[in-house]
Amino acid sequence: MRRPPLAYWDYIKVEELLSLQSGIAPSEADLSNDEVMFITIHQIDELWFKLMLRELVVVRNLFSAPVVPEQSLASAVRGLRRIEALLAHTTAHFSLMETMTTRDYLAFRDKLTPASGFQSAGLREIEILLGLDEAERIPLGHEGSYLTALRNPDGTASIASTRVEARLADRPTVREAIHEWLYRTPIDGSAPDAPGDADRVSAFLEKYCAVHRATTVRAREHGRTEALTAADEERLQTRYEREATSARAFLFAEELPEADRPRASRIRAALVFIESYRELPLLAWPREVIDGLVALEQAFVVFRQRHARMVERIIGRRTGTGGSAGVEYLDQTALKYRIFREVWAVRTILVDKAMLPPLDDPGVYGFATG
Repeated sequence: MRRPPLAYWDYIKVEELLSLQSGIAPSEADLSNDEVMFITIHQIDELWFKLMLRELVVVRNLFSAPVVPEQSLASAVRGLRRIEALLAHTTAHFSLMETMTTRDYLAFRDKLTPASGFQSAGLREIEILLGLDEAERIPLGHEGSYLTALRNPDGTASIASTRVEARLADRPTVREAIHEWLYRTPIDGSAPDAPGDADRVSAFLEKYCAVHRATTVRAREHGRTEALTAADEERLQTRYEREATSARAFLFAEELPEADRPRASRIRAALVFIESYRELPLLAWPREVIDGLVALEQAFVVFRQRHARMVERIIGRRTGTGGSAGVEYLDQTALKYRIFREVWAVRTILVDKAMLPPLDDPGVYGFATG
């Protein structure tokens, strides 16, 4: 049966969308342009969050498969780049918010109390799905967890709290799935289930640490070309020695309990390996995945920082409508909410391509010829 002709306004529900900007008033005719803009921007943000979540689920599902086909990595990178772009669009909304003056916002701010943007289930879901550690969450600024803030005022479950609790149960996270994929990465031709893999990985890391130490020695010597006092030279020596020691401690996961070190060390070795030998054909797309993760998290950090500056510009450092510490809370999230820490940390210890240790069998990472 042929379907009847469809109009644009029916397909995207234009009239329904345009009827949703009245807030708690009977009609938006009762609101100022500032309040309608405030509502509209936040509604658009929630739609962007919805799209981000859809993309993150696809990326997570791809990497949580037992085998991730090489040809699928392009789709994963496209998803990560799309999320980065969505975050950029969301961040751009803050410049629109800043067209309000403090007095403009204060004219309707009391209507929001005790509601708060902190209660955005979409943003909390993104953090959870990405893999933000629950233990690292920053207190809102009053008694109770962030889950408490998402419940109804009488303490019963809300639509927001139900969504977030369901997302908490939805495992693995993107970070967990990515780490599992990295763990399976062949390092210098050796896979995790290969005989002697632990020794092969350890040998690769030893060679890499030796090269890294050599680069710090060279950098230290360059730093000594200018006239230095004895105290300056000692500080320089200490700084570069700490850099070499820290690199080794990171790669061998020395900060973790001994039982957890082999797995974590292999994941970190995979990151160094992919970044260092990315010209090899089969490492090109994995390296793009890693770069996509960095770009995504950077966009998220910029979003949080820009949010804090917008809030400070409009209302200063007063307490948030939901009782949070306001700008202080937002600044802390921008500083501390990092998920792909290992991916960022590797950038500190990468070395010049010319100094990389040669691989035993680089042909393993070439394209199949037959």
